[in-house]
Amino acid sequence: MDNIQIIEKARRGDHDAFRILVESHARPVYRLAFRMTGNAIDAEDVSQETFLKAWKQIGNFDGRASFGTWLHRICANCSVDLIRSRKRRETDADVADPQQHIASPGPSPERIALSGQVAAMLGPALDELSGMERAAFVLRHFEGMGIEEISVALGVLPGAAKHSVFRAVQKLRRTLRPAMSASR
Repeated sequence: MDNIQIIEKARRGDHDAFRILVESHARPVYRLAFRMTGNAIDAEDVSQETFLKAWKQIGNFDGRASFGTWLHRICANCSVDLIRSRKRRETDADVADPQQHIASPGPSPERIALSGQVAAMLGPALDELSGMERAAFVLRHFEGMGIEEISVALGVLPGAAKHSVFRAVQKLRRTLRPAMSASR
């Protein structure tokens, strides 16, 4: 059975078909949620919320984008909602770093120290981005999506997606500049 048939069965309320879709898309959804939220607990919550919303809204899936892209959009929106609510609730959260392994194999001690410093700064730096900027940045630089895919996943025009990635990169450069200039 191909993906289109499975989606159609799920649209008709077939729980087993939807379970197959969940199993085939769980890892990419979790990975995106983790990179968006910065920790495993929130990523689990966002993943569950993503699939719950997908189940409730599967009748609205029109096939213009792939099912995976549609799920990425739901996941990104759920992540942005969680980040916004977290920022309202917390001012000093200790967020797990989504980029724990930046260094390449066999790095020098100086490189290890720099990577640790950048990694320690990256989580809080990502938290300073707006939800849209963070979503666009994560989809581009962690998930490897192109601007067109990001615009579909976030439901914005390609120019807005490109601008969000650009603003995120600029903000991260400013925040991470002290660590980068220490390496020179």
